[in-house]
Amino acid sequence: MSERVFAIVPAAGVGRRMASATPKQYLPLLGQCVLEHTLAALLAIPAIDSVTVAIAADDHHWATLPVANDTRVHAVAGGAERAHSVMNAMASLPATARDWVLVHDAVRPCVQPAWVMRLLDAVQGDAVGGLLALPLADTLKQAKEGRVSMTIDRTALWAAQTPQVFRYGVLRPALEQALAAGDIVTDESSAVERAGFSPRLVEGDAANLKITRPADLSLAAYWLQSSKENS
Repeated sequence: MSERVFAIVPAAGVGRRMASATPKQYLPLLGQCVLEHTLAALLAIPAIDSVTVAIAADDHHWATLPVANDTRVHAVAGGAERAHSVMNAMASLPATARDWVLVHDAVRPCVQPAWVMRLLDAVQGDAVGGLLALPLADTLKQAKEGRVSMTIDRTALWAAQTPQVFRYGVLRPALEQALAAGDIVTDESSAVERAGFSPRLVEGDAANLKITRPADLSLAAYWLQSSKENS
């Protein structure tokens, strides 16, 4: 890509649903921690200029990781919410309005460089950007008091994943506007949509799972092992 690509990994969360004293991004996974697998995938992509990791102020794990000494990796203080962490990271970048900001969840360690490149290729020349996502396959039910109240048409519904990549000049003001309005958006696409843009959808992969609960670690290990055996 002619414009630079700066990756951001928000990693300041505590992951309460994991029921672990250790933040989920630092839980062990096939001999490394979750975050190390995530960063290794991003660092394997030559198109990415640098990776900025937003960590908690009281993070005692980051400095112990070998990847913390990689010259392409930088750490900044995270914030109370994901959007704050991404904003802090963006403020540290030597980016122009046309450059790309690629945000990826710290706890999606199964991401493959080929998927990221598919996204970057798809948004070349785009004025806004886009995200990996999956068309929904399951029948969706709306609930009311523990019972089905209606079935939702899934035809046009997609499940958002990361990475999500946007022009710096689009994403930063979109996040600033959302935060100023007290709207704590849960992903970057939501902020961009809120600002009136329509991000491009690029089909992702079911293996690009987000570790949320303890059982997800075993599934992630399976996918990572499978990708190594098939590479």
